[in-house]
Amino acid sequence: MIIRAAHSDDALAIARVKVDSWRTTYAGIVPADYLANLSYEQQGRVWEHHISILGDAATMYVAETPAKEVVGFAHSGPERTGNPRHAGELYAIYLLAAYQRHGLGRQLTQAVVTGLLQHGLSSMLVWVLADNPSRAFYEALGGQYVTEQEVTIGSARLTEVAYGWSDIRELATRTV
Repeated sequence: MIIRAAHSDDALAIARVKVDSWRTTYAGIVPADYLANLSYEQQGRVWEHHISILGDAATMYVAETPAKEVVGFAHSGPERTGNPRHAGELYAIYLLAAYQRHGLGRQLTQAVVTGLLQHGLSSMLVWVLADNPSRAFYEALGGQYVTEQEVTIGSARLTEVAYGWSDIRELATRTV
């Protein structure tokens, strides 16, 4: 697998990863009609926009197979809620189900952390749905519970939990 910086040609592949991973990860958590209405085309436009405005510490990486298929991605940048203890934020990290639990999430996280550090951001926060079974991933990486908030996705009010790292330098060098 190759972890590399995302570019504009990746938008539709990133959209496919997001839609497919949401449908597998959030089934039974996020309303079924919301998941059914996710589309590659609409998400492709969203990710094309995100890629076009990368910079000012915002980064995006993809996990790509030797056959050049994008199977995961991570997006990060400055923390968005004004949390005084965490300068950076992992905005999104998704992998297709068949590629989960093979170390790619750790590799993507390591790329994100390296990018944040290069921009002078040495702490990080990530928000995850409380019912997401992948919460254990952030705990295994040493993320500490910070806070929680309510969010609306479709017709559901859901709880998000924030995990934080006060010093991400160790994550940058951790063996994946």
